Amino acid sequence: MSATTIKIQNDTKAQIDQFREYKNESYDEVIKKLIFIVKNLKKEPELSKETIKAIEAARERIKKGHFVSEEEAKYRLGL
Repeated sequence: MSATTIKIQNDTKAQIDQFREYKNESYDEVIKKLIFIVKNLKKEPELSKETIKAIEAARERIKKGHFVSEEEAKYRLGL
């Protein structure tokens, strides 16, 4: 996989940071998530509203500490 560096303003970075669902979420993951939402918003506006609500609800659960760690998920799935 190849990678590239992009230059963004500090305020843009701060705004992207607000969309991170967990501390170690990569910028690539956040940007892909935003692209997915924008594409779906154009195709199916109502579905996109549901997606945004689901993401916001997930962010609230994470802030409250209601999530499963990667290690716990692997254990539960027998991986």
